[in-house]
Amino acid sequence: MIKLLLVEDDLSLSNSVFDFLDDFADVMQVFDGEEGLYEAESGVYDLILLDLMLPEKNGFQVLKELRDKGVTTPVLIMTAKESLDDKGHGFELGADDYLTKPFYLEELKMRIQALLKRSGKLSDNNLTYGDIVVNTSTNVTTVNGQEVELLGKEFDLLVYFLQNQNVILPKTQIFDRLWGFDSDTTLSVVEVYVSKIRKKLKGTKFSENLQTLRSVGYILKDAN
Repeated sequence: MIKLLLVEDDLSLSNSVFDFLDDFADVMQVFDGEEGLYEAESGVYDLILLDLMLPEKNGFQVLKELRDKGVTTPVLIMTAKESLDDKGHGFELGADDYLTKPFYLEELKMRIQALLKRSGKLSDNNLTYGDIVVNTSTNVTTVNGQEVELLGKEFDLLVYFLQNQNVILPKTQIFDRLWGFDSDTTLSVVEVYVSKIRKKLKGTKFSENLQTLRSVGYILKDAN
């Protein structure tokens, strides 16, 4: 499922957005800029919804620090600050879109979907990698047209690798993304599931190109 970070100090608005997007995405709510920055730096989110008028750190500061640290996660600014100068400043700092309050929740969702499609995190099409085709609508994986059964987190892990080719994925980031911060299981579960999908996809470009980075995590090289 798509993972969103919502940084908004207006509790009523935050809850409205959370409830509206609940069936579409896994939404993490935080209510100040300091915590927002901390969460955003984890790298587990597909998109950040960022208010500007925040306690601790304002949205501009959060965005600047994120981009200065090389975090490329798409950011959609949501704010009552509607001047052209404010918008220009947001885009200069690296914002990907800008939505002025008050807004329709339907429009927010459409903008989120557009940004996710642009970044490759949401697609109406199949994910293809060499001889592997993954249908994210039906959760079906095929190799050379033959279905391979990948269950639950196995499927989610494969999709996460395919969506992040040539990116170093630390084990902690994979764990936080797929099992969650509050999971009762341990970090070693990542290795177990990587081993499972490697076995099920043995002989494919995926198993050839998925590299283990000792004491760090994994990187999936592109299929070329």
